[in-house]
Amino acid sequence: MARPAVADPNEPQPPEKGGRLLYVITEDWFFTSHFIGMARAARQRGYDVAVATRFRAHRDRIEAEGFRTLPFETARASLGLAGAWRDVRRLRAIFRAEQPDIVHAIALKPILLTGLASLGLRRLRCLYAPTGLGHPFVATGARASLTRMVIRALFFGLRRDKTARFLFENSDDPLTLGFAAADARLSIVNGAGVSPKTFPPLPDPVGPTLRIAVVARMVRSKGIADAVRAVEIARARGLDVTLDLWGEPDPDNPMSHTADELAAFSSRPGITWRGRAGDVGAVWRSAHAAMLLSLGGEGLPRALIEAAASGRAIITTDTAGCRVFGAPDGGALLVPPGDPAAAAAALQQLADPKKRESFGNRNRLLFESKMSDSFVNDTVLKLYFSLSERH
Repeated sequence: MARPAVADPNEPQPPEKGGRLLYVITEDWFFTSHFIGMARAARQRGYDVAVATRFRAHRDRIEAEGFRTLPFETARASLGLAGAWRDVRRLRAIFRAEQPDIVHAIALKPILLTGLASLGLRRLRCLYAPTGLGHPFVATGARASLTRMVIRALFFGLRRDKTARFLFENSDDPLTLGFAAADARLSIVNGAGVSPKTFPPLPDPVGPTLRIAVVARMVRSKGIADAVRAVEIARARGLDVTLDLWGEPDPDNPMSHTADELAAFSSRPGITWRGRAGDVGAVWRSAHAAMLLSLGGEGLPRALIEAAASGRAIITTDTAGCRVFGAPDGGALLVPPGDPAAAAAALQQLADPKKRESFGNRNRLLFESKMSDSFVNDTVLKLYFSLSERH
């Protein structure tokens, strides 16, 4: 008979009664697409879960899970001072009324607002979770440089709270924000978790044409134009390859492509803009490989995690988050950002089915080892338990 497992006394243990857990996030769709499974796992461990966000089309789904919904209107696009005081006051009123034990603030603006709104609320424990550094750390010019300075300064202030914990999706971003690699309050988790049942490993699609898919918001920082140009170069060199662009413009993002620009891409030979991907699993059933030529600012792109889970080869850039899928662990060909010619050469490598299969198998193993929803949820729950112990 096997011996029962012995609990590690040094690991944080679940509280006898879970506490009040509040997620602060800018968009309801972002919560449902990335974090609803994490919240479900917390509820199953006894936490009373609420979500403060800007509600549009997904409030009913969130409430159907048994989570309380707290409207919090704030514009995701702006990190400026205009309107910030109003947002802080609204969020502070939510904290006072809700009396959460833990606030899990997701993405830069909710993090900065939570840090300001929680000042003086000694009972509150905060988990700050950037999901990437985004547009301010990709854009150039004096304004972007000033924004980066402000964000770093505000994170310096957040680090003064000795009870706070910080959760990043890659090991580069905390260094960019001034954290020491050995900071005990710092944790790295690979994305928000993807279900292996939803994205099982898939056989290669049948047919001679190499079919490439980009699944992303249609914004310039995702390298959409570079992906189009890479496929055009590869086709000019005689490679039988097509590109499907799956995603929509993001009107709140100053780097968004317009619908007209995407339609112009779609008019070129071998390129098709298909709009929103209602079933991402179906995308990877019909594509041989994933491409994301990000210019930077990523946390850990969910589309690449889903492609890896599906056993697909990947072409991406050697940038924070994306480079996680590179050799020796993963099956991605890494190219410099802004270099469509290098991406075209990578496409030619993926014309070999055996190489695609080898890359896809490595990606699936990488996913199973550290990117599944169960792995990520267990990691985050331990952070919640640790914060609960501090009360």
